[in-house]
Amino acid sequence: MHSHKVSGKQIVSYASFCLGNLGHSAFYGVMSTYFIIFITSGMFNGLQQSVADKLIGLITGLMVVIRIVELVIDPILGNIVDNTKTRWGKFKPWILTGTVVSAALLLVLFTGIFGLAQKSWVLFAILFVLIYISFDIFYSLSDVSYWGMVPALSEDSHARGIYTSLGAFSGAIGWNGLAIIVVPIVTAVTFAVTGKHEEGAPGWLAFAAVISALAIVSALIVCFGTKEKHNIIRNSAKQKTTLRQVFGAIFHNDQILWPSLAYLLFSLANVITYGVLFYMYKFVLGKPGDFWVVGVIATIIGFFISPLFPILNKYIPRKWLFIGGQTCMCLAYLLFIFGRSNIFLMDLGLALLNINFAQLVTVLTVTDAIEYGQLKSGQRNEAVVLAVRPMIDKFTGAVSNALVGYVAIAAGMAGTATAADMTAHDISTFNIMALYIPLALAVLSIIVFLSKVTLTEKKHAQVVEQLKDKLAEGEIEKEQAAVSVKTQSVYAPADGKLMAMSSVVDEKGQPFPGKGFAIEPSSGKIYAPFDGTIKFTFGTKHAFEIISQNGLQVVVHVGLGTVNLRGEGFETYYDDGQAVKKGDLLLGFDRDLALNNGYKDTVVTFYTQPGRIEKSSAIQAGTIIKHGEKVVEVQFK
Repeated sequence: MHSHKVSGKQIVSYASFCLGNLGHSAFYGVMSTYFIIFITSGMFNGLQQSVADKLIGLITGLMVVIRIVELVIDPILGNIVDNTKTRWGKFKPWILTGTVVSAALLLVLFTGIFGLAQKSWVLFAILFVLIYISFDIFYSLSDVSYWGMVPALSEDSHARGIYTSLGAFSGAIGWNGLAIIVVPIVTAVTFAVTGKHEEGAPGWLAFAAVISALAIVSALIVCFGTKEKHNIIRNSAKQKTTLRQVFGAIFHNDQILWPSLAYLLFSLANVITYGVLFYMYKFVLGKPGDFWVVGVIATIIGFFISPLFPILNKYIPRKWLFIGGQTCMCLAYLLFIFGRSNIFLMDLGLALLNINFAQLVTVLTVTDAIEYGQLKSGQRNEAVVLAVRPMIDKFTGAVSNALVGYVAIAAGMAGTATAADMTAHDISTFNIMALYIPLALAVLSIIVFLSKVTLTEKKHAQVVEQLKDKLAEGEIEKEQAAVSVKTQSVYAPADGKLMAMSSVVDEKGQPFPGKGFAIEPSSGKIYAPFDGTIKFTFGTKHAFEIISQNGLQVVVHVGLGTVNLRGEGFETYYDDGQAVKKGDLLLGFDRDLALNNGYKDTVVTFYTQPGRIEKSSAIQAGTIIKHGEKVVEVQFK
């Protein structure tokens, strides 16, 4: 069937969210990669080399400690955002405030705290810790809010996938584009101010100012171009997630733990490599002016990777996309090690390094692990998804900063050193830290994903069906206080032939659990079975829960086995939380697509709290019925 037409407002929302990560990701690149390069090459110019080396070691060490300590802060920041209530929503105030404050503090850091190290290195170190912690907290508030905003922008899983892919797409351009502009900006401004052809402190400050301004503009675009949706699911989410719950959910859910470990290994390799590529071009190859090639190749490849992912994932399971990307990464390292003298092989290595789906695969796998964890423990902890990625990125950023600082000192690549000053020992030290260690990490990530990550798309579909069965059987039914008995008429949600629940069997021949009725449909349109409110839609769109005005809760489950289609062939015409009238068109589905894939098109209506049902009128099985015609009258408490 044809997709529902995307509205102009939806296009603006997609574009605004996309542009938001352009500046946001570039800003992260400055703080995680180029700030440490500035520290090692420009912040302490004018001091004795021995004093400068000690300060570089002190500052990089402090950054690592601060970053690791702050790992536990992200879940707390998530709670702060989640408990924010303003006329602009919960996310936008923190996106803008976090970006503006962190941008201002980053500029202070890029001034070397106004040259304070030249006067008192002790005072400099104290102020650096305070400013860096504040900077990191405000950046994290912005980061958590930006990505946490996706579920608030749409209830539709396909739309959420578009938002995520667009964010990753522009993020790759923002991050990789830095490599194109960093040397021209830094050297041009430094020459204009000092008359020297080098990467000096004035140039680094100008570079930071340009990217900070871009980040603020991007934040404003997100705030003005998107709109949070307020529905019953979001408005009813009042439970706070404690630090213990967040970490407990991670370590008791193996399908959050293992994908996160695989992503951690990838991220370490990736951030370390990008942290030292500048050094490779400046000190190993002796061609700092050619560093722009890194950004051009990365930007071109990144331009295609994110949009290509949903297309490839239709034919290739995401597990193999992850492994394929990591294999490309390993090949890139081999080319960097053995093909360094060949420009073509180096460029090919840069291209292979950027062919990676690790972040998208990890986010989607961990998202699916929410239902997996819910099936195992009965608890649905969505805050984990919000906290895992920032925690991993912070940790890898900390390790990268430490290793880059170590490489700069140990390989003699700090201060005014040039390629001519490099010894064989220096090059060997660089190779171990920049290439051999990341290569080992990339191989380990493949091993972890292959051996430990079992939550495939197919298994997730099975988990969703098991949750549905528990819902139908009343196993996850909440206790209700004693109330009076109510009556509710339930009308046919589809055209077709009535079926008793006892005669409904799934595509595997298993009986469908629960209380309710079914229809063998004659069309692919689903309508509201009574006046009420849409409470929840499964991410795969094949089922939704609706609650009547007097409190009867039912799920309309479209097709049997159709969860495996993962939303393909389904189209919703409502928002979660929306009030609907009996007979309103809610959903369309491609019956032929379901049947041709070996699934059934049976439409089942069942009660999510069967224990509340006191009495139900008989079902006239075999009767041909039209949508909107009365099927059953239910008495419930």
